[in-house]
Amino acid sequence: MPEMTPDSTHNTGVAGRELDPADTDACERLARTLCTGANDQVDSPAWVERARDAWEELPLRLRREVRRFRRHSGPNGTLVIGGLPVDQAAMPPTPTVPGSVQRQATIPAAVLTMVACGLGEPLAYLAEKSGALVQDVVPVPGQETFHGNAGSVPLSFHTENGFHPHPPDYVIFLCLRADHDQIAGMRIAGIRRALPHLTPASRQALFTPEFLTTPPPSFGPASISEPDVKPRAVLSGAVEDPDIHMAQLVTTPLTPRATAALTEFGRACEASACTLRLTPGDLVIIDNRVTVHGRTAFHPRYDGADRWLQRTYVTTDLRRSRDHRPQDGHVLAR
Repeated sequence: MPEMTPDSTHNTGVAGRELDPADTDACERLARTLCTGANDQVDSPAWVERARDAWEELPLRLRREVRRFRRHSGPNGTLVIGGLPVDQAAMPPTPTVPGSVQRQATIPAAVLTMVACGLGEPLAYLAEKSGALVQDVVPVPGQETFHGNAGSVPLSFHTENGFHPHPPDYVIFLCLRADHDQIAGMRIAGIRRALPHLTPASRQALFTPEFLTTPPPSFGPASISEPDVKPRAVLSGAVEDPDIHMAQLVTTPLTPRATAALTEFGRACEASACTLRLTPGDLVIIDNRVTVHGRTAFHPRYDGADRWLQRTYVTTDLRRSRDHRPQDGHVLAR
């Protein structure tokens, strides 16, 4: 299991499970059935259908944990499952090019996609990483200060794609390689822990549509003109258990009270945050509706053995975004 280090004196704790060796072997055997030839393409609807069927054959204990998490994601909105197969012996060097994705089926890509199908349906955005369902999160030379998955500087708290009318419900990460110094940390902060740190005035302000969230840098400049971007609230839904749409880098408060509330919300996230240091085979499921995440700084060497995560988005209801998905596929074209 990953080392779980609280960022503050609060004992936040994160739900975690370690697969036993027999279950790890069973997952690997099943994943290999999805990687049998050159025609096994991750973005193919037929391959995703096979992965969806294969989910039902995964070990019961893994499926049970994922299904329980889907019903209620707990106080931190995060589940860590250790011991997943990543086929380290066959892994190529860590990619170093911008926009790196996984098109060819591999054991890690199969694991990610099967779990995504257990949670709902995999999802991607055409403007980000060319619409690939499985995306590499790796440091890229020359982009050290980039505030996104290609950088190695601290990455501020955010929910994924909160600007979009159809953000993912979950984001899943699978660690293929840790960073050399084992200092890179995935930071998470759930609204259920942060809410008690907010004053009533700030809570009220965060529920008002006085914030503008634009696409993140990973979407590129062309996506800034996205017509669906409009003022909205940071918090929505049930007052006692709200959803979050926020990215500290690209969410702009539009009024003085919104500015004060967003600052207080940032402090509340810091006060309740937890840091995960992942090792190969660790799978992290984040409930993107109730939990923000970020990253600590680390020092890439660009020697083929740098930190390497793979990422997949998940929606629990593919139908609701039908008008954004050509041919009823898994990629949102706008």
